[in-house]
Amino acid sequence: MIGIGNFFFKYRNQLFIVLYVLLFIPSPPLFSEALFGTQYWIYPFVLGLLVTFTGQAIRGATIGLAYIIRGGRDKKVYAEELVTQGIFSHCRNPLYVGNILMLLGVGILANSLLYIFIVMPLFLFIYQAIVLAEENFLRGKFGGAFDEYCSRVNRWVPSLKGIGRTFQAMRFNYRRWMLKEYNTQFVWIAGILLIIFTRYPQVTGSSDDRWYVFAGLILLAGVYYGTVRYLKKSGKMKE
Repeated sequence: MIGIGNFFFKYRNQLFIVLYVLLFIPSPPLFSEALFGTQYWIYPFVLGLLVTFTGQAIRGATIGLAYIIRGGRDKKVYAEELVTQGIFSHCRNPLYVGNILMLLGVGILANSLLYIFIVMPLFLFIYQAIVLAEENFLRGKFGGAFDEYCSRVNRWVPSLKGIGRTFQAMRFNYRRWMLKEYNTQFVWIAGILLIIFTRYPQVTGSSDDRWYVFAGLILLAGVYYGTVRYLKKSGKMKE
């Protein structure tokens, strides 16, 4: 599993893109009119947005409070220090939990039975392998300190105990949140908009004019992306 995890860690960014493309593969519906009535679309729409926004909120809180430098070095697992504060004091892999919820949410929003019951389990297997590879590295580098951390903090299921004190004790770094998340947010928002405008005429209307609205919203998201990217690359905004 560690070898599998190291392989997928190397290509994890490309994997995220592939998982988004799979959202648009034709699939039997997760929620159907036959089972849930004529207003069936409300269930995937509301539930999907709730789950995916929860995932983004978890990622945002994690990055804004205590970001962990675990982006890899030479496409291999790497960590400068053992980060145990912020959201990492409630879950060992909050960024991955956020990613899982974000993708689960858009899968529900896409109303895709195939995505939820085939793609998501595959995604969970891959993430489990990546985490095992990371833990192997961290245990080798930090030894007993990492074992002690594992003994009190869950790998996957976040604990809400003391979460209020965590937020009170730390300052939310919104600049770091923007600089680290602008790329992920753009892809995520674009995917959500495309799903809504292609699959929810109940919300957007069925007129072809809705695509002007879609283009306008994508343009706004692109302006945000371009602005933050410029500020980052130019050094005019720093963490």
